[in-house]
Amino acid sequence: MKKVILGTAGHIDHGKSSLVKALTGIDPDRLKEEKERGITLDLGFAYITYPDLVIGIVDVPGHERLIKNMLAGVGGIDMVMLVVAADEGVMPQTREHLAICNLLKIKSGLIALNKADLVDEETLELAKEDVKEAVKGTFLEYAEIIPVSAKSGFNIELLKEKIRELALKVEEKSKGGIFRMPIDRVFTLKGFGTVITGTVLSGSIRIDSPVVILPTGLNSKVRGLQSHGQTQKEVFAGQRVGMNLQGISKEDLKRGDVVTVPNKLGLTDYIEVKINLLNDATSLRHNAPVHFYLTTSETVGKVKLFEKNEIMPGETGFAHIKLQQPIVAMAKDRFIIRRFSPLETLGGGVILDPQPPRRKREILIEHLHVLDSDNLSECLEVKIKRRGIKGMTLYELEGWINADLSEIKKAIDRLLGAGKIVKAENHFFHSDAFQSFKSSVITLLEEFYQKNPLKEGLPKEELGALLAFHSKKQSAGALRLFDDSWKKLLEKINEIVVEGNVVKLKSAKKEEIKPEIEKKIIQELDKKEFQPPFRNELATLLNMPEEKLGDILKILAKQGKVVRINDSLYLSKNNYEKMLELLKKFYSQKNEMTVSEFRTLLNTSRKYAIEYLEYLDSNRITIRVGDVRKMVARGQ
Repeated sequence: MKKVILGTAGHIDHGKSSLVKALTGIDPDRLKEEKERGITLDLGFAYITYPDLVIGIVDVPGHERLIKNMLAGVGGIDMVMLVVAADEGVMPQTREHLAICNLLKIKSGLIALNKADLVDEETLELAKEDVKEAVKGTFLEYAEIIPVSAKSGFNIELLKEKIRELALKVEEKSKGGIFRMPIDRVFTLKGFGTVITGTVLSGSIRIDSPVVILPTGLNSKVRGLQSHGQTQKEVFAGQRVGMNLQGISKEDLKRGDVVTVPNKLGLTDYIEVKINLLNDATSLRHNAPVHFYLTTSETVGKVKLFEKNEIMPGETGFAHIKLQQPIVAMAKDRFIIRRFSPLETLGGGVILDPQPPRRKREILIEHLHVLDSDNLSECLEVKIKRRGIKGMTLYELEGWINADLSEIKKAIDRLLGAGKIVKAENHFFHSDAFQSFKSSVITLLEEFYQKNPLKEGLPKEELGALLAFHSKKQSAGALRLFDDSWKKLLEKINEIVVEGNVVKLKSAKKEEIKPEIEKKIIQELDKKEFQPPFRNELATLLNMPEEKLGDILKILAKQGKVVRINDSLYLSKNNYEKMLELLKKFYSQKNEMTVSEFRTLLNTSRKYAIEYLEYLDSNRITIRVGDVRKMVARGQ
């Protein structure tokens, strides 16, 4: 069954709540003060059930001082019923509510000309003309105007049918997105505990599902679900929902918090947006403070404009907004901004990137225009490109933009097929970032081999440090190494090979070790048997740079011609094999060996003996037990 949310809009005392009651039989004014004063102070809720659909109704207050409560209610609606009293006509909050709905890009609605029983035909026609003039240029310009009376019941059934006809044409919210429900009400019920209500913006959730409350990060579990007075096992986007939460007190929650699934959505206090100012608003200057409203949340932010110092009434502009409190936001979410003081609605807009780059040089105007478009593939491409060499996972992309998860996967497949992005393990990288990265890696490896012709390759950590330094010398498209994500891309570079922790350039031609140098090294290591020269001493003997000698020794060790005891000490192959034979002979007669016995066995100093024993222990030839060594049995 289709599920749609209808919101009311209109000036105070034009009969929004009484009209809702006439349509549904439910009084949306739930507070004692509301009933006593006869005005709506906070959000009210009701519903209409038809054979083929259910319409949840959010009734909003009409007083100018209660606009923030109104904004908390309209964030999740699909269609609007603008209520205008025929005896008063269009009033200030009629216009402000209409402007807010227009800014939020609500596409469907109708107009109820209430209190039609209080005026004559001529006045009714004048009221209709007044309304038509007010809605010109808005989404309600061609909406049907229905004269009604909540008090007498005049045309209520007609209004009810018109609502149904309109609702059947409304596009439903995405059931395939991430579950997200902003909280608009928190209370406790005896025997149940904490209950929250809200409009499900996307996705679905079942009883017993784990949930997280943001921004607090509190974890909970869904104990019970109800929608429009009926217990549910599962609820979907487009429904008004009451949710019973496990293990959370009422004091832990507030309006503006968001219920979602764990590990999907993040928080942000810095967003990139496109702002639309109302025609009758005051101008908006760079660095101006504003009240910021998104779904049911409200905070204060500072606007940082791009390309201009001021947005004039009726104009648009791109900006970053630095928020005082973190919010849950996704690209394509719509928001409202109001003046800091006095409180007046300035305009609204759309979030382009909830986690934008902060450096000005990384913000390209052409990227902003793409992010403002409806092309999902191009939006994802720009976001991946912005992340550079950090890349993005599918989970991150799903939590970044308000879109159906299956559509995101299709868009990613299109980008991969077009060669615009590359995939390494579970990360996606833009092809431009990959090509820049590839070029830098190859250049750095070529420079490395020129300086180190004998080395096998460059350790990943050293390559990372070189890349980070190299990127600082580049311009706006520079590589930025945030973490180890870049290592995933190495496997995609055909010109290199990664062996363990070493990166090698396939085309590099290593310098061969001259036979006479190799012979001399082995001779010097052979000379003093178990007291060979340390690396620095050997370098002096051979009149060779120590670093170059180190490279040669590592190559000879890999070839099995010498044995690396540690980075400073090497044994010739002959002497190493002689040491093993001496050990076997000793252990054939005795089970344990002290350091002193080992030193005597090799006729060497304690300094050398300790180095050899540590090597033997680490290679599980011997094992230390207290102050003695034992031979490790084969297969142990």
